[in-house]
Amino acid sequence: MSFRRAPVRMQKPAKGSRLMYSSSDDVAVMKQLEAAHAPDGQEIDVKPILRVVEDIFVHADPTLGPVASPGTPVHGEALEDQALQASMRDALESLAFVIDRVATEIACKCSGSEDAHGSAMAILNMLAHFSWDAKLVIVLAAFGMNYGEFWLIAQNYSSNQLAKAVAILKQLPEILELSNAQKPRFDAVRSVIKTMLDVGKCVIKFKELPFQYITSDVEALSTALSHIPIAVYWTARSVVACASQITGLVGLGHGHLVATTEAWELSSLGHKLSNMCSHLEAQLGTCYKHIDEKKFMESYQSLIRLFETTQIDNMKVLKALIYAKDDLQPLVDGATKKRVLSDSLSLISILSILFAASVIIE
Repeated sequence: MSFRRAPVRMQKPAKGSRLMYSSSDDVAVMKQLEAAHAPDGQEIDVKPILRVVEDIFVHADPTLGPVASPGTPVHGEALEDQALQASMRDALESLAFVIDRVATEIACKCSGSEDAHGSAMAILNMLAHFSWDAKLVIVLAAFGMNYGEFWLIAQNYSSNQLAKAVAILKQLPEILELSNAQKPRFDAVRSVIKTMLDVGKCVIKFKELPFQYITSDVEALSTALSHIPIAVYWTARSVVACASQITGLVGLGHGHLVATTEAWELSSLGHKLSNMCSHLEAQLGTCYKHIDEKKFMESYQSLIRLFETTQIDNMKVLKALIYAKDDLQPLVDGATKKRVLSDSLSLISILSILFAASVIIE
């Protein structure tokens, strides 16, 4: 089933304030997002893809994260992890083609004269059948491909003949020679990219919540779920804006002067997206607190049931009292420094240990 975008026109704001949309504008956008959202129920683990996308951004610009050495991405070791590679292959089997299509769409939208809202909605309409977390990661991955290719050429044009030839056609050497003039542009793009990654990580954390301990009727979760679509939209808007800045560099040459409004627009987008991310993180913290309370009550009720049930020995009760999770051995043998809790350990032994400890303390 196909969905048409709702015929809602966003009022054109005054010059100099076109990014400062009010909540009523977001409500209008939300209606369009809902009309274009028809998930098919397919569950895709996009977390490994987001980690690779982060590698691209950090490799292209190490200031986005810590690196072990020059040219090494922050998660470089993750690309060699066999388990991660397996999960990533599974995800890419169904997403690689879509990511490539979206990357092409982003490049086309950035080179044309379409408005940013229309471009973002066109991209999200292509992803109607995906969940919100998948939409967000696909858009970031598509932008990451374009962004990574740009910097791959820019960083290697002086040492690689193929990169040099392509860079010359794109006039990238001239652009990089004017690095000081381009600094506001790159700084603004860098800041927005970092915020977009933060939003992506936060949205995935909501997807990973243990829903046996929290349901959508919990206010913090329901609030977050209602705000995630608009956060995905503004991420797509930010991707279009960042991609436009990078695309706009190609072929500019020495005659280009950076307009301060371009950096301001990105800064405004980054600020709006950062506020949304902070709000989602606050709701996530409340969700974690709710989950911890549920787990505590579950453990408490389990203890009550254990005490009310006749036990053959005291081991279940002891394990539940001392360390009730992850099967970690709760006691340490003073001689060997190893954690122990053998099945032969009796209540008398435990009491003796506790009594000896109390004597030492006294």
